[in-house]
Amino acid sequence: MFTLAQARYLVATLHPRIDELIGIRADLAELRADLAGGGMSALGGRAEVKALEARLHGVLEELNSHDIQVKGIAPVLLDFPGEHEGRAVLWCWLEGDPDVRWYHRVECGFAGRRPIR
Repeated sequence: MFTLAQARYLVATLHPRIDELIGIRADLAELRADLAGGGMSALGGRAEVKALEARLHGVLEELNSHDIQVKGIAPVLLDFPGEHEGRAVLWCWLEGDPDVRWYHRVECGFAGRRPIR
């Protein structure tokens, strides 16, 4: 369980790794698109795809090791189990947000997101 302050601290602390994930994601998408049509890529070939996939997996494992729930990588969506007003919630961070500004009840999912007041 995370307090809101702990979730915000982790996002700030892990931001360099999240930025790395975003860069890997972009490189991987571009490389796959270039290679899909049998073309060439300045980013490399199949070996580089495997290397990027391994790096992506490593960043995701690190995030998971902090008990963060990675709900998506395009865009990056992270949930932090916590409690708000006596209910189980997930503190929610979405790529582009400056910090954790949303939460939703566990059973409601992303559609139930509410701003933190």
